[in-house]
Amino acid sequence: MDEGRPIFLQIAERIENDIISGALPEDTQAPSTNELAAFLRVNPATAGKGINRLVDEGTLIKRRGIGMFVAEGARARLVAIRREQFTAQYVAPLLAEAAKLGISGAQLADMIREGEKA
Repeated sequence: MDEGRPIFLQIAERIENDIISGALPEDTQAPSTNELAAFLRVNPATAGKGINRLVDEGTLIKRRGIGMFVAEGARARLVAIRREQFTAQYVAPLLAEAAKLGISGAQLADMIREGEKA
């Protein structure tokens, strides 16, 4: 766990990452609050806060008496959100810095391709 960020957010992101990677497919049961709390050695209320966040966002759905399940369309929605965040956090600053340095879009694309080879 990252000490600088709220634990419940890290728990929510961990579940989101499992959904995005396919480790937790849609319509499958998510770990329970108690399972997460025991595995991560955190207070059950903290684990529950992370899970409830995902329920509030529509990523997980409650099935009474059974548990939490990954909602239909959750993966596509999470990927779209993460792409928007990636653009704002990485691409926009990269393009701004490239413009300051006089690097064209084509040159930047070449630099990225070269970086992929390394």
